[in-house]
Amino acid sequence: MLEGPLLGKVFLFALPLMATNLLQMMYNAADMIVAGMSGVEGAIGSIGTTGAMINLILNVFSGFAIGTNVVVARNIGRGDEKATRSAVHTSLVMAALFGAVCMVLGLFISRPLLAFLGDEGRILDLASLYARIYFFGTPFMAVSNYMIAIFRAKGDTRTPLFVLTGTGLLNVGMNLFFVLVMRMSVDGVAYATLIANVMNVLILGLIMLRDAGWCRLEWKQLRLDREAMRDILRDGLPAGIQGALFSLSNMLIQSTIIGINNATCPGGSAVIDGNAAATNLEGFAYVATNAVYSAAVTFTSQHHGAKKYKRIGTVMRCCYFVTAMVAVAVAAVLLLFRHPMLGLYLGNGPKAEDFAASGTLQQAWMRMCFGVEQTKFAISMETAYTRFYVMIAPYFTLAFMEVGSGVLRGLGKSTLSTIISLLGSCVFRLLWIFLIFPLWPTLTMVYLSYPISWTLTALTHFTVSVVVRRRYMRMYPEENAAEVL
Repeated sequence: MLEGPLLGKVFLFALPLMATNLLQMMYNAADMIVAGMSGVEGAIGSIGTTGAMINLILNVFSGFAIGTNVVVARNIGRGDEKATRSAVHTSLVMAALFGAVCMVLGLFISRPLLAFLGDEGRILDLASLYARIYFFGTPFMAVSNYMIAIFRAKGDTRTPLFVLTGTGLLNVGMNLFFVLVMRMSVDGVAYATLIANVMNVLILGLIMLRDAGWCRLEWKQLRLDREAMRDILRDGLPAGIQGALFSLSNMLIQSTIIGINNATCPGGSAVIDGNAAATNLEGFAYVATNAVYSAAVTFTSQHHGAKKYKRIGTVMRCCYFVTAMVAVAVAAVLLLFRHPMLGLYLGNGPKAEDFAASGTLQQAWMRMCFGVEQTKFAISMETAYTRFYVMIAPYFTLAFMEVGSGVLRGLGKSTLSTIISLLGSCVFRLLWIFLIFPLWPTLTMVYLSYPISWTLTALTHFTVSVVVRRRYMRMYPEENAAEVL
């Protein structure tokens, strides 16, 4: 990573990671699609309503996994074998502890929190059942996430790809078995996810036990090293807090969408289902661009450890270029094939031209209330279309925001990155929902809060990362004098 041209290396690093992320999203999409095949009313929407609440808890230890990535990559860049080994084993112990805490917390608060967000009746029962089973698997999920972060830190994105491909196929197979054979619903989908996470830990752990390098897993070294834990917490805690607060703002938006659904057609789930389907497909765009974010973190961290700050300018240009191409390509595919892809989640219905002429969303709601056939499908599709048009088309702004955040974290400014993200995204969205949305209470106004906040945050991240990099260059002029941009 530290020598020679960078564009090809960034792309080759991100490509397997992107494939890994996309495969994971395919398996998540399969969860929701197979749950819909159970024929249980509200199964898709109930899973969708748990997303923000689950992420509120999971993003804490996911943030610490970012800390593991940064610290291990930085130590590798410095050539410090002892510190690398210490960080690897400390992070795995932390993962097990954090995962256990998240499991207990999730089991206790999931149903009250879902009810607080607006879930009610059958939707609340299904969502609570899914969340309870899901949280039983959080210790395994945490450990596997940290293991994957270790592989990425040393530049290996292929091993996680192969492992997750196999366990993902297992996940899909178990989904079909539990739902179609055992006649289960959201509980079957949750059990399949739990089994897949257990297998991830077992396989990745065996590979790390056989590793001949600095990241080899040795049972006798599994302990909390104070210095390594401090470094991981310093770089990971801001990311964890950012993820949790992002989830809080998303929970507020989710609650607003549930409120719209409940107020217009009590007892139905058309708006919730449409939003859940669009959100799940939107996840493909996010995980694709997030692969470049991970590349930005890893490449910047290794260069930061080697004090090659002038060359980080090239890292930034390469990452922004790659993430722009990825964001535009994935958004184009999602928009072009939106109708057949959404149909996988929402079932069969009228052709696109049949509901495209159905009028406004409010008019569709009125038709549903008066019992017109297939208006539930029309409402769900129109909800999903609205989210697509407003959020997917400008998705490159989120990609730029992620890369800027990754560069700052790689430069050791994780807290600064978190502050910028929280102000530009979370605080802005909260103000938008409380001040702007009441003036025009439509789904479009809810969704508009996202691309506007992405743009503001991306510009700030870029500006600050340039300033920080140049400051480091002035601090180490000799190390960077011979570097080529």
